[in-house]
Amino acid sequence: MAEEGSGQCRLLCKPSALAQHLVRSLGRSAALRGGRWPWPRWPQLQMLWQLLQPPEPEPVVARELLQLPDAGLVALDWLVGPWGAAGGGGGVSSPVLLLIPNAAGKVTAGLLQLGLRALERGFIPVIFNRRGHNGCPLTTPRLQPFGDPGDLREAVTYLRCRHPSASLLAVSEGSGSGLLRLVAAACLSPIFRGRDWFEAGMPWLYEWPLLLHLKQGLSRYTGALAEAVDMDRLLGSRSLRELEETLFCQTRSRPTSWESYWERNEPLRDADEAAVPVLCLCSADDPVRGPPARSLPRELFRSSPFFFLLLSPLGGHCGFPRRGTGRCWAHEAVLEYFRAMGEFLRTEERRKGLPRPRRWAGAPVEPPVFTWQRSYTR
Repeated sequence: MAEEGSGQCRLLCKPSALAQHLVRSLGRSAALRGGRWPWPRWPQLQMLWQLLQPPEPEPVVARELLQLPDAGLVALDWLVGPWGAAGGGGGVSSPVLLLIPNAAGKVTAGLLQLGLRALERGFIPVIFNRRGHNGCPLTTPRLQPFGDPGDLREAVTYLRCRHPSASLLAVSEGSGSGLLRLVAAACLSPIFRGRDWFEAGMPWLYEWPLLLHLKQGLSRYTGALAEAVDMDRLLGSRSLRELEETLFCQTRSRPTSWESYWERNEPLRDADEAAVPVLCLCSADDPVRGPPARSLPRELFRSSPFFFLLLSPLGGHCGFPRRGTGRCWAHEAVLEYFRAMGEFLRTEERRKGLPRPRRWAGAPVEPPVFTWQRSYTR
């Protein structure tokens, strides 16, 4: 396994030409050098800082509701910048950057800051909101399981129809990384082993606020969900595992076992079929993911040429703070990764004399076989 130093970070991956290019590009990046947090060994404080700090400036968002085949809805929030709908740096063929919040649906200030940074660099950022999250109406008695990519796949299909000539990229935070198996992506502090994570539990300092946030959101849809799940038991859950099991395993119409649920929804179950590059940016002191020895699948990075682990000794969970503008150095590292990926693939195309594909971060574009009729706003 290649282990190359970039400041205090290591890039862990299977040796390849792409890996060497990423080592050079990330090694030159100013994001991985200097300007560190003044209390580097307090990951809890780093996490709270990133969660509580408001984005600067407050972004302007245009919402689009996407209807799914079962009549459910997801919401796409297009960041148009602090400048209003006429602003922003993206053009018709600018890369589309899909931003995926954590599994609780929390759109953190850090995720919004990353979207604004991307907008300044010419990307078209859009936030994917799951069913019932962040004001997205819940029109069916069904929410999205932890690792089920079905709704995300519909959103990706729609984005490819709307921007057929654009590169399609994705970034997720924390437990939202359980959905990323479809497009070239970067994951900030991902949860790799979903079942182990739920069963181990988190320190109460993190679990109880997250549990309260989830219950508060679910309580808005008591009437819609009552026909599918036991709402008294759901809202009385005392752990994330109990809530997840009640919501998705102990349903009235299709009950299933905890084991069967994770056979379908474990994030890494299809990792060996990945054919696009994924950068996972993690810190060794992440208090939410757990100790690296049991929470980081190092064998995946040893064996797959498509998965890259950028491991920092410090940074907390989705924190990675630094002084000054651009408070999270991981955001700059992710944008540098996307730039380096595009540069590498363009060089390979010239070297091999291949025509440049219309999209380098996913499958080749095919003509749409239908006209999308299920996108609307309210």
